[in-house]
Formats: sequence, structure tokens, C-alpha cells
Amino acid sequence: MVFNRLKRAFKKFIESVSETVGEQEEAGQAQPVAGQQGAEARAAAAPREAAGEQVQRRAERAAAPAPSKAGGRGRSLLRRVIPEAIVTRTISEKDIEPLLEDLVMELAEADVAFEVAEEIAERLREKLVGARIPRTAKVRDYVLRALRETLVEVLSRGYREIDLVAEAKARSPSNPLRLVFFGVNGVGKTTTIAKFAYMFRRSGVTPVIVAADTYRAGAQEQLRRHAEKLGTPFIGGRYGVDPAALVYDGIEYAKARGYRVVLVDTAGRMHTDRDLMEELRKIVRVAKPDYKVLVVDALTGNDAVEQARFFDEAVGIDFIVLTKVDADVKGGTAISVAAVTGKPILFMGVGQGYEDLEPFKPERYVEKLLEGVA
Repeated sequence: MVFNRLKRAFKKFIESVSETVGEQEEAGQAQPVAGQQGAEARAAAAPREAAGEQVQRRAERAAAPAPSKAGGRGRSLLRRVIPEAIVTRTISEKDIEPLLEDLVMELAEADVAFEVAEEIAERLREKLVGARIPRTAKVRDYVLRALRETLVEVLSRGYREIDLVAEAKARSPSNPLRLVFFGVNGVGKTTTIAKFAYMFRRSGVTPVIVAADTYRAGAQEQLRRHAEKLGTPFIGGRYGVDPAALVYDGIEYAKARGYRVVLVDTAGRMHTDRDLMEELRKIVRVAKPDYKVLVVDALTGNDAVEQARFFDEAVGIDFIVLTKVDADVKGGTAISVAAVTGKPILFMGVGQGYEDLEPFKPERYVEKLLEGVA
């Protein structure tokens, strides 16, 4: 995970806010210096005026009324306000508004959906404008903390942890855990299913793999080879057969032989292909899956958002797997998909090996995004 484009955008924003607030502070400190020459002239005249002023002050003190309690409270309030202004600095909206506008454009260029980029900017505005930062603290640390909180909030939308292995082990053989995987062509769906099979096998649960892609040449053979390497049962069929019927056979096979997990591969389909989408709905009706899993490619940027929207409306999504994250130099796809759909990203593909499937944790992902930024 490199995310160079997002890292540059965040680094630029943090440094810009730090410099802007710092310049404002320096300007405020410089204002008294402008009157320095006048002060020197008054100091030269002070000895001549001192004697007359002493006499006048004695007379004023003799005539002055005793200080009231209200006056005491006013001076007490003044003593509290003045130190706060001295020991803190405040970020104003005027300071950061143009910087937030720049950040939105930078995020959009890093594959963050524009609506999500605007939401991030608005959340940062709420956290930063009016914030009083101790002068002993670094502005960049305060901005970094606000940015980290904002990104975790956005990525955590709809997030929940799911222990698939524990669920599978708790199932009775007559009711196996069923996962149906879908997505557009070329997102790495077949490899992802093989990684899930490896994850279950490594934890002591043997899944049944059902190859319900009966259209793409080589799809059945590719998945069959993975099943043979992993030592898992494989259910396939002739090209052109009804994929929903094949799924039914695979689930019945698992029930009859006591397997607790069924992983269903489906044909890659463009979200604009209505016939194939209707076929996917039929597969879902037959399989009655516990989890409908959308697989999206991190390198497709905002296309992934449109895919997620469409599949969610067509058949529903329970969670998302983000593939090819190891090759993603921008990093905005995860933020966009999670924010727009409100569906959790639960796993990331970070390589070609069976073991290269990592659980997605919003906090950990954000730490990677901000690593080396400040």
C-alpha cells in the first residue's frame, strides 16, 4: 500500500494550515514594533514630566472612590481572558477556507469521490475552525489528529467486524455458511475466492467451491486448479448450463457431506448488463446467501463507487472486498466506496498469494494513509 497521491494531498494540507496559522501569529507579534520610535521619544521626555505626574496621581488617589465588587470581577475576568489569548492561538475560517478548497480538488484527483471529498473538508472545518491550540503545541500535530479522526469516521461508516471462521464452525452440517461473490469482469474475483478458501482451510474448516460462472472460457478450469491446490471440493458444470441450478447442486452436496462453508463464484458482469444482473438475482434467490460479497478493484477509482451503488440496488451488498490494494498509488477508492455505500469493507487483497488477504480495519488503514505525512 503506497497511496502516494493521497499522502501528498494530506501532507500539503497539514503544512499549509501550519504555515498560515504561524504567519498569523508572527504578524500579531510584529505589530508593537511599529510604535517603537514613538516609545523612545516618550521615554526621553519622561524625566521632565515625572514630578508633575506624581503630584497629580496623589490627588487622584485621594479623590477616587473605593473599588466596587463589580470592578473586581471585571479585572478578574480580564486576567483570565488575556492569558488565554497569550497562551493559545485560534484557527479562523478565513485561514483555512482556501486550503480546504484545494484539499477537495487534491482528493478528487486521488480517486476520492467528489461528494466524499467535500464531506471530509466539511468535517475538518468543524473540527478546526475556532479551535484554540496551545502555543506550546505544534499546529501540524493538531491538524493531523483532526484529519485522522475524520478519515476513521468516514471509513467506519457501516463497519462491523465479522468472524466468518467462527460462524462457519458454529454451523450445523445441514445449514452451511453461504457466501456469493460478484463483481464486474477483471476485478480478481476468482483469486479472491481462492484466498477465502485458503483462509477457511488454514483455520480447520474445509469449504466447497462452486463455479457458477458458466460463460467465461477458462473460468471453471481456473477455479478447479485453485481447488485442487487447496484440497477443497469443487462443483462445476458444462458451459452454458443454468448457473442457479449449479449453485443448488453445490449447496446440496455440502449438506450431504457435512461441509460447513460454500463459496459461490459468479460470472463477471458489467453493472449495465440487465440480463446478467437478472441472472445474479436468481442465483441469490436460490442460494439464500448469508453474505453477498462485492469484489471491487482498488485501481478503478470512482468506477468502483458506481459499481457498488448499482450492485447494492440490484441484489444488496453485505460486505466488500477491495483487491489490488498493494498496487494502488492513489488510495481514494476505499474511502469513496465505504462512504458512499455505507457498506463495510472487510478484506483487502494485497498480493497474488493465497495468504495475501488481510482484514480491513479502518484505524489501521488510516495509519497507513498518514504514515510519514507529518
